[in-house]
Amino acid sequence: MSQLNRYEFVGSFLRPDRLKQARKDFEAGNITKEALTQVEDECIVELVNKLKELGYHTITDGEFRRSTWHLDFMWGFNGVEHKKTIDGNQTFDGEAAMIDDTYMTGKISVKNHPFVEHFKFVKALEDENTVAKQTIPSPGQFYAFFTGADLLDKTLEIYGSEEAFASDVVKGYVEFVNEIYAAGCHQLQFDDCVWGGMVNPKLAVGLTGRTGEALEKYKELLLDLNNQVVAQAPKDLMINTHVCRGNYHSTYFSSGAYDGVADLLFGKENVDAYFLEYDDERSGGFAPLRQVTGDKKVVLGLITTKRPDLEDKELVIRRIHEASKYVPLDRLYLSPQCGFASCEIGNKLTEEQQWAKLKLVKEIAEEVWG
Repeated sequence: MSQLNRYEFVGSFLRPDRLKQARKDFEAGNITKEALTQVEDECIVELVNKLKELGYHTITDGEFRRSTWHLDFMWGFNGVEHKKTIDGNQTFDGEAAMIDDTYMTGKISVKNHPFVEHFKFVKALEDENTVAKQTIPSPGQFYAFFTGADLLDKTLEIYGSEEAFASDVVKGYVEFVNEIYAAGCHQLQFDDCVWGGMVNPKLAVGLTGRTGEALEKYKELLLDLNNQVVAQAPKDLMINTHVCRGNYHSTYFSSGAYDGVADLLFGKENVDAYFLEYDDERSGGFAPLRQVTGDKKVVLGLITTKRPDLEDKELVIRRIHEASKYVPLDRLYLSPQCGFASCEIGNKLTEEQQWAKLKLVKEIAEEVWG
């Protein structure tokens, strides 16, 4: 059962305290890697059991084996290294993100990516009512990370041209997709902050170091990289995408409506579904959804993971019907706007509040769609 359900979630969950402590103990050299893995395993089983008890049909490992939503995936590639950041490496709404500095040391390739083994653990927890989902940064996100204003020169030192690097990104992703499909994955999610940054014209220039026609061509290339990987994926692998404006410790890095990217993102990206942030005014209105082509699905992220207070159920229902003016109700779905812990630090709410949010998503979906 790899189809979407009316109530979904993005992927990451708040790390339990004992998992955070085990990670600290491992980094301090007080416990072995095997001891850390055992705690991870136990916490993931508990998470999956809670999702099943709540009636969710999608399961993930909550990204419990990762530090961040995207960098750990990159670290699984040959040619990519990382080290602890000293002062923080990106500012989210005034807060410095303390996530590892990540950089290339040589040409990239991948074989036996560690996420494949991580996925097999979750796959084994599937039952007749659930399907395991794997989340990874999109190919365009990977490419943009190493060709942005800060790292482009280093990438060109290694590759000589952006085209050569783009080719290796596609090769690496196709290899990974084939590996995880062979492990039984039928639902893959591309997490993508690229478009969440591109909605803000000033930020798009700052992040990419490009303006005018060069910036427009860059956007088209990022989209093309995603589509190239989708085109080479097994036909029965569902590939969705989640568009994010940043999610670090309940803060964000970008604001802006989808209007400026809708023609490319909604019109030309060949994914099965879009998980879209719509939890506050930073995301703008629903009108850009009229650009969604074909029979692609839209998962409305109307429940925020950034604040603990529960949304007004009737207001959320009204917003779903407002969105249905642009995308038919039978192609709309509901979820939180992002994960609860895109980075290990997590957002500013409790596990109890996290589960209350997911319970609300399910209640609303059942009321709207039956």
